[in-house]
Amino acid sequence: MTDSQIVNPAFTAVAARRNFVKAEPTPTLAPKSASAVRTSSDAERAKREWPNSVRAYVQRAFAIENRVEGISREEMEIKLKVVISRAVESNTLYSVDWTNLPLPQHMILNERTKATQMHQNPPWGTSVAPLNLRETNLNSTDVYSRKRKSPEQDLHHNTQDKIPPWRVATNNHNVFEDRVSHPDKRQRNDTPRKGLSKSQNEKANRKKRFEDSPPVSMPRQPFMPSKVNTHQPDHNQGPVIGRCQELEKRYFRLTSAPNPDTVRPLPVLEKTLDLLKKKWKKESNYSYICDQFKSLRQDLTVQHIKTEFTVDVYEIHARIALEKGDLGEYNQCQTQLRALHSQHLGGHPEEFKAYRILYLLHTCNRTDMNDVLAEITPKEKQNPAVKHALESRSALALGNYHRFFRLYLDTPNMGAYLMDMFIGRERLAALSNICISYKPDLKLRFLTEELGFESDDESARFICDHGGQSFLEEREGEVRLLTGKALRFFEPARDAAFKKVDIKGQI
Repeated sequence: MTDSQIVNPAFTAVAARRNFVKAEPTPTLAPKSASAVRTSSDAERAKREWPNSVRAYVQRAFAIENRVEGISREEMEIKLKVVISRAVESNTLYSVDWTNLPLPQHMILNERTKATQMHQNPPWGTSVAPLNLRETNLNSTDVYSRKRKSPEQDLHHNTQDKIPPWRVATNNHNVFEDRVSHPDKRQRNDTPRKGLSKSQNEKANRKKRFEDSPPVSMPRQPFMPSKVNTHQPDHNQGPVIGRCQELEKRYFRLTSAPNPDTVRPLPVLEKTLDLLKKKWKKESNYSYICDQFKSLRQDLTVQHIKTEFTVDVYEIHARIALEKGDLGEYNQCQTQLRALHSQHLGGHPEEFKAYRILYLLHTCNRTDMNDVLAEITPKEKQNPAVKHALESRSALALGNYHRFFRLYLDTPNMGAYLMDMFIGRERLAALSNICISYKPDLKLRFLTEELGFESDDESARFICDHGGQSFLEEREGEVRLLTGKALRFFEPARDAAFKKVDIKGQI
């Protein structure tokens, strides 16, 4: 390839279209004369030529050994621009002693020192008494509100020359060093770091920008506590000691500090618990019992009572909530019981750890399930309730529905109440797998035994409740399920059952 081919390419550069409007024909420009090109290049070179003393001054300003903590790079660039611009405007660019001229960071530091001294010793005197923190905030709020409501002429009453220079915000970002000293742009602080992604580089740049920003220097004033509300006692100094002697009290959510006259002490609370247990066995009024137990828990909380009695109250309330299917109240009790059991205050921690595993199976919360599995000790794994819950989790994880429904029929304590909340969902999943494996039909008795139903009527009712009555057929004195046809119906029902789970369990 010859030199002429390199200088004059065999194509014509055309600008890309940016819209759908018909482009106007570009007029052909006459080529510039050599003198005009030479004149423009000389003017551009003259703009970029700076005295060596100015170049050295800029390089000393950005040297690492001359860096002053608290003064950012942007402030130095702005100050440099002001200093050099003034020299250019006054035609003193070559007469200024740039070697002995203070660096821009030192100028900024001196201005801040003078401003601080002026603020601490104002020209109008220091006879004004110092305000406390609350009064200062109130006064500043009133001033700002008056400024917003004042007419336009009042806004311009104070001229801009009264605004101190360190209060004037500027967003001018002029990298003056690039134009004067021609540094290598690859050495700038915002250069992408190797081994980091784009988002990580952006985070690092933002962090450095905040580190380089100058700290706002505020004069320290002696803190004086507000005299308002000094007569009110500090309720955080210690627990409340109750004086109420009533056994029954309705629950009210606290909106202020508790009143000792409406809080029952521990001996009264013990009698209240005995009364509530008798009423629950006799009346089984859950609305009343739940309200009384919440009031009982509230009195324990405001008095900071954390004993074996506290554990007993939360465990009884959790069992009653399980029996009535109120997962919202059970979840609140379960959260407090985890903290109480960790303090070894008694109770039945293994029983409620098993309940927690079954609860996490219901909510499909794999993250918390992993945390619970990591916390279980070898001794707890030997407990029958915990062992049953772990085996149930393993059966579901492996898809062994035969083993899972056998465990469901042999659930210890009150775990069956929790399993009842998600057993229908698991039955739909197992029924879909059975329809895939057994075709074209299947005895209803087989489903009763495999899915943990107590009778054929219960299994037939489960299929009919989910709209599958058309797939049941009586043949030769037996009821059979047409699995080949029912598959396309039970798979969407299974997906819908797993689609949404109420984690809080509110009813």
